[in-house]
Amino acid sequence: MQQTLDLYPLFNSVRIALISTVIIFFTGTAAAYYVSRFPRIIKGILDVVLTIPLVLPPTVIGYLLLRTLGPQRPVGSFFLEYFDLRLTMTWWSTVFATSVVCFPLMYRTCRGAFESFDENISDAAKTLGLSSTYIFWRLRIPVCRAGITAGLVLSFARALGEYGATSMISGYIPGDTATISTTVYQLWRTENDDLAVKWVFINLLISFAVLLVINLMERKRRR
Repeated sequence: MQQTLDLYPLFNSVRIALISTVIIFFTGTAAAYYVSRFPRIIKGILDVVLTIPLVLPPTVIGYLLLRTLGPQRPVGSFFLEYFDLRLTMTWWSTVFATSVVCFPLMYRTCRGAFESFDENISDAAKTLGLSSTYIFWRLRIPVCRAGITAGLVLSFARALGEYGATSMISGYIPGDTATISTTVYQLWRTENDDLAVKWVFINLLISFAVLLVINLMERKRRR
């Protein structure tokens, strides 16, 4: 009997990736903007701290999150006791993992874009009496939009396919915490190759579409 394809993992993965991408947009651009303005030594130290998740194994990130957000840990127990809110083993707890894992991609991409921004534009705007907030959102962001958009697309794609930290902080619960990556592993573990291949194919299509968008953006920027 042929098994039907439950699309919940796709819905959940896209939902988690979108939420984490929104979080990363604000945190990543803010960090990139302020770090790019610091002196070189301070910038170097902060770069190391903020980029560590990029080189750490995802399982290590998941372990550290569990040590921080678990129900027996200070942060996790506080939310559980006072708000009756469990920070692990829920679908939205995966957002913590994907946000931490993908943050360096957004940060590094945005920082490079901000550092290439011509500060003469900002200085000229200030002489006209424009505020720093106006200059940031109406001048700096539009000029650097290609780099920022590339960072968003890369972060979304990485969040969509994240497995290591995700599996540790939210596990695999069908219809609740299941994502594409954890579903593929679970199907392989239970020797359900037919469905596993279908999910792998879906993941490949999504990855191809993301890379196509990035290439089109790069070509448009060069023109």
